[in-house]
Amino acid sequence: MPGESIRPFAIHADDDDLEDLRRRLRTTRWPDRETVEDWTQGVPLSYVQEVCAYWAEKYDWRATERRLNAFPQFLTEIDGLDIHFIHARSPEPNAMPLIITHGWPGSIVEFHKVIGPLTDPAKYGGNPADAFHVVAPSLPGYGFSGKPAKNGWNVERIGHAWAALMARLGYDRYVAQGGDWGSAVTTAIGAQDPGHCLAIHLNMVSARPDPETMNDLTEKEKSAIAGLQHYQDWDSGYSKQQSTRPQTVGYGLVDSPAGQAAWILEKFWAWTDCDGHPENVLSRDEMLDNIMLYWLPATGASSARLYWESFNNRSPLEVKVPVGGSIFPREIFRTSRRWAEKRFANINYWNELEKGGHFAAFEQPAQYVEEVRNCFRLVR
Repeated sequence: MPGESIRPFAIHADDDDLEDLRRRLRTTRWPDRETVEDWTQGVPLSYVQEVCAYWAEKYDWRATERRLNAFPQFLTEIDGLDIHFIHARSPEPNAMPLIITHGWPGSIVEFHKVIGPLTDPAKYGGNPADAFHVVAPSLPGYGFSGKPAKNGWNVERIGHAWAALMARLGYDRYVAQGGDWGSAVTTAIGAQDPGHCLAIHLNMVSARPDPETMNDLTEKEKSAIAGLQHYQDWDSGYSKQQSTRPQTVGYGLVDSPAGQAAWILEKFWAWTDCDGHPENVLSRDEMLDNIMLYWLPATGASSARLYWESFNNRSPLEVKVPVGGSIFPREIFRTSRRWAEKRFANINYWNELEKGGHFAAFEQPAQYVEEVRNCFRLVR
């Protein structure tokens, strides 16, 4: 049918765009330095200057293009919007279809270390019976997906679009996985497409503390509540801005690469299990690879707009399919299983990890792969 074609896609930045980026980095107008000796006022000036100097003079985007273009990529129009996605098929004939979804400030770059082990376990020392056909879309307004020109693209609509994508690819039965906004989209898929989605797995389980447990909290639950309070007090300003005035913040992010970098680097520091510095867990190149998927397509406003679309327009979705949860210790909010059971009626997998944070596939790829395998092994 017209509008349902799937077109091959390859990432390629124009030389002029790369030169413009270097020019902007070299002529950045810097603020004065922070008045503290840590990150409590935001990313330190010296670190942003160091990263931006590296970005301008040493970072190799063409190498990143080659690495990302090793994955088969496509565009297809769904509900009037072009959706960009990786579709990496497994060599195993009985592989399970899996759709994985990133969030903000992430991208498909988060998954570059896990797609191989997920699609071809035998090549990486795993069991061929655990193989997946992997579909990894870019959220609307993110990466190389189209930017919605009209409002309405909230997580529920994206969930419907992802179900349509899996059907278009010929997958009648599939599983879904996600963190951050990907967790919300994956939850929407599980609620909206139970006839085709066999189960979901989340590495950020959204379930509020149960008021009935307040007089009987475990130590981990006390820590989770303290973490949520810290987030609300000191770490959530970005979400308030993006959920109320995404257009306003977009001007600076789209015009200034230093501004876009700092906006994202702060979250790599705050949300990874990095012992105080993001480069303890992610390389500088990896972080810049991800930042480039915001800078090149100029998605500072369009990516932020998902907050405006979804924060004040969400109703709890009833999920009846099996749900798995992997709780990493440096996640923004770490729910407990008994709290999650108030939200999800059919939790069939639950594990609390010893290492890792918000960007599970990026930070701890081997552990992430194992969690996904263990969860979906139960529904194969």
